[in-house]
Amino acid sequence: LFQEAEEKVVLEVGCGAGNTIFPLAATYPALSIHACDFSPRAVDLVKAHKDFNESKMNAFACDLTSDNLLNHIPSSSVDIVTMIFVLSAVSPEKMPLVLQNIKRILKPNAYVLFRDYATGDLAQERLTCKDQKISENFFVRGDGTRAFYFSEEFLKSLFQENGFSTEECGVCCKQVENRSREIVMNRRWVQAAFRLHNDNLEVPKAVKEPEDGCDVDISEGFAFDMFGISSSRDEIMELKLQDWNFKIKLLSKEFQHTCKSTGLMLWESARLMATVLASNQTIVSGKRVLELGSGCGGICSMIASKTACLVVPTDGDNKALELLKENVSSNLDKSLSSKLHIRQLNWGNKEHIESVKKLSDNNGFDVIIGTDVTYVAEAIMPLFQTAKELISSSEGDEEGLKPAFILCHIFRRVDEESILSAASCFGFQLVDKWPSNMITENHYRGTINSWFEGRIKEDIENPALNIMYFHAK
Repeated sequence: LFQEAEEKVVLEVGCGAGNTIFPLAATYPALSIHACDFSPRAVDLVKAHKDFNESKMNAFACDLTSDNLLNHIPSSSVDIVTMIFVLSAVSPEKMPLVLQNIKRILKPNAYVLFRDYATGDLAQERLTCKDQKISENFFVRGDGTRAFYFSEEFLKSLFQENGFSTEECGVCCKQVENRSREIVMNRRWVQAAFRLHNDNLEVPKAVKEPEDGCDVDISEGFAFDMFGISSSRDEIMELKLQDWNFKIKLLSKEFQHTCKSTGLMLWESARLMATVLASNQTIVSGKRVLELGSGCGGICSMIASKTACLVVPTDGDNKALELLKENVSSNLDKSLSSKLHIRQLNWGNKEHIESVKKLSDNNGFDVIIGTDVTYVAEAIMPLFQTAKELISSSEGDEEGLKPAFILCHIFRRVDEESILSAASCFGFQLVDKWPSNMITENHYRGTINSWFEGRIKEDIENPALNIMYFHAK
């Protein structure tokens, strides 16, 4: 669709922060791009992006079920519409309203490129077990958002009834195997191309013909699959935290959406926890420290190495570990890096767990840290299982401080109740949390608040950040 350098017009529906439109614009500079999202905040992020070009881009907030697109886009002016994991959030009875709205701004023979959740996906099965069904294939998640799971038949019928022909449509499948737990997780999504009716035109292939069992990762970016954007590139992020000045090599923001691993980025939660450690070295001083899912940045581990006796940053992704080694080498003096031992650790993997535990002389770790490691529901149980096997069984140090498991995150796909349920299964007790500490009175309540003394709430960049402080029972 984009092989020729011609001035085509694209609309992305549900643009989010622009993770598709900016790489697309960089690869095809002749494009004119419209981008809309239900969230005004998302639109603000797009407009604030360094690559936002007002002469070639038009971003606006819009509820496609009620707001007329003609108020923002001229009639019959768009060549291609992308709908990536967006229609599933709309109630089935309102989906025709969305398609009719989009038709108003499409040129004759224009395309709609589509990807969204398919029936039989693991997430649907889990929601079914939790009795969160609203109607057929339509569910409510724990955070209140909605999710519809499409069958090929439903999707084709929906578009056909609203004036589109189906050019390509198929279900992509990915089986994720957890050998240690002996379970297979099925991820499924439907990918399709639709076109306004015209039976006399020969249609070029818009998407790769899907095959059952094809090895495609759902985390890969749609722009990569559809438009052939080039492979990812690294960039250097300069970061100042207290007395620390880091230069962290990570995946360029422009290409993060095409990457399989979240470990190639630096998340807000890691920055917050690193700031906490830089201001409160007593948390790790003289202790054995383990970081789970440290990613390529490892800033929490590097700061901990200043006073800890042993620091072990871990991740399951090989590319993240390669970058982590580079970042440690370029940011830490040898006197500190000698205390830091990087290891691969896939949660629940017995060989990996034993290898990491040997570093502590099989005594376990006094402090375990995890930043933004709670975003995938099926990984929560292995996370706490791994933490349980690696946390020290000590009753506490000279000051009476017990071994702790500290999580810093934003609640996304997994809510607090699910995290606490998994924690309880492996003998962890929540003794403090932040910003809200409405928990049972105990000796450790208020511990996290003490870490923030001298800082006001406005200092925290993202008010959605949370910290949870656990002890092993």
